[in-house]
Amino acid sequence: MQYDFLNFNSFNLDEYEHYEKAENGDLNWIIPDRFIAFCGPHSRTRLESGYHQHSPEAYISYFKNHNVTTIIRLNKRMYDAKRFTNAGFDHYDLFFADGSTPTDAIVKEFLDICENAEGAIAVHCKAGLGRTGTLIACYIMKHYRMTAAETIAWVRICRPGSVIGPQQQFLVMKQASLWLDGDYFRQKLRGQENGKHRAAVSKLLLAVDDISINGVENQDKQEPELYSDDDEIHGVTQGDRLRALKSRRQSKTNAIPLTVILQSSVQSCKTSEPNISGSAGITKRTTRSASRKSSFKR
Repeated sequence: MQYDFLNFNSFNLDEYEHYEKAENGDLNWIIPDRFIAFCGPHSRTRLESGYHQHSPEAYISYFKNHNVTTIIRLNKRMYDAKRFTNAGFDHYDLFFADGSTPTDAIVKEFLDICENAEGAIAVHCKAGLGRTGTLIACYIMKHYRMTAAETIAWVRICRPGSVIGPQQQFLVMKQASLWLDGDYFRQKLRGQENGKHRAAVSKLLLAVDDISINGVENQDKQEPELYSDDDEIHGVTQGDRLRALKSRRQSKTNAIPLTVILQSSVQSCKTSEPNISGSAGITKRTTRSASRKSSFKR
């Protein structure tokens, strides 16, 4: 709320619940008007082995309406990038293996792209969870000086299942260097004359060696085979399983509305004000529940 990532007065619950469903695009805003995390598009829209697959065209209208200007792909090629670029989007490929962590070079290039993008940025990998959440988290840590734990928590609130396995420890280890990079970025930005383009700042940043938690650059300079098949590298990953579960999830017509759950939580926390919600329906349900518990004890 401090950074205006969430505003209860303007948050559109209906839109969130619609687009987070696998069949409706499987996308979530991580930072409003800045970052969207979404499931990787395919060559065509279809249901394949329990997965809802969407073509690039399925996203174009929504992206245009929400000022998305840049697409960043982190997984192998499942669609032709020209289907986005021909529609007026900038498109970048920063591949690294499913379930793994990015190299320092990839983190630096990702941040540079995002810092120079004029509009919102849509990021995807295969499921839009592990690799996607990790790199967006790097941006948040650098530019908002949030801790790794705070950042992971926020990304998972927005898009449950994000940041998987070793990616969690990777972010913990990158926290110090990203904070330092962010301090340097803001210092140089303040030093720029009004009206100068941000590219000047980015060039200065590129001249600075990336500093790891141990003060040593990443020694592994071997890049993975570009656009390798993720399944051949790791088999079925945790991201795959989470995505499959999401695709199979059925909507529950009798589910309790989120507003009722929130009101009930407030009510239980403030026992001295039992009627704080002002909802007779909630009070009746609570009373009936208490009666059932009392009968059970007898």
